[in-house]
Amino acid sequence: MNKQRLLLSAAATAFVAFGVAAPASAETLNVVASFTVLADVVKHVGGDHVKVSSLVGPNGDPHEFEPSPADAKTLNAAKVVFVSGEGLEGWMDRLISASGYKGTPMVASDGINTRTMVDDGRTVTDPHVWNSPVNVKVWVANIEKALSAADPADAADFKANAERYTKVLTELDAYAHSKFDKIADDRRKVLTSHDAFGYFGREYKVNFLAPIGFSTETEASAAKVAQLIEQIKTEHVKTYFFENSNDPRLVKQVAKATGAEPGGELYVESLSKASGPASTYEKMFRYNVDQLATAMAKSS
Repeated sequence: MNKQRLLLSAAATAFVAFGVAAPASAETLNVVASFTVLADVVKHVGGDHVKVSSLVGPNGDPHEFEPSPADAKTLNAAKVVFVSGEGLEGWMDRLISASGYKGTPMVASDGINTRTMVDDGRTVTDPHVWNSPVNVKVWVANIEKALSAADPADAADFKANAERYTKVLTELDAYAHSKFDKIADDRRKVLTSHDAFGYFGREYKVNFLAPIGFSTETEASAAKVAQLIEQIKTEHVKTYFFENSNDPRLVKQVAKATGAEPGGELYVESLSKASGPASTYEKMFRYNVDQLATAMAKSS
């Protein structure tokens, strides 16, 4: 009898110990992010506790995105929705109305030191904040806070993931400085498809010239293109880049008129497919830094 009681007691102790060591985690959060760059950062913070869907797919343009009925269904099923904000996702309000989603999207860019730019004669906020890893640290803090509020049981994991990924972002920032700081200021000039590298330029003192403003939905006027061609000739800009998510024809036209040489493709607003060179934010940023620094070094 004593032996039986001893076995039952041991079993009970093991059960309690198991329960303390591995408490039941909340169910996996169904999370939606507006575009691939943001979705990747959310995945790093959320880890195994989130299932993340990106509305805009790889190589997609978040400016010109047209939501489908399937996107409305995806949004409706979400526990948490993340947008970058600052005017990037002009289509989101319509999608929310169509989907019946009852929540409020979390704006990842809240708290970032934004920059303004003149676009078609009006002053607007530049929404391309992620092209500086310093800004993405703010994203990470906001994402951690939102996920912890939605799933308090896993808050400690979100915090650890956020701290780990913030270190990665610090390393990316240092990597970019190691590449650009040794290049002469007058060589840090490139031509790109549209004005999406403002925060990158601010952080690493690179001057980006572009025929189109902050949104690819706008069109460059003949006068602006002519002015840009003249500026490129005057400032001796030697290299142009096109972007994975939009039409390269205009930037190639400008380059042809100025003699600028192709530097390759940049990933600006969208990650590549998994098989491409920019399948994560970390890979995307390093790839862009390498492409730009190599082109500038050649023009020296």
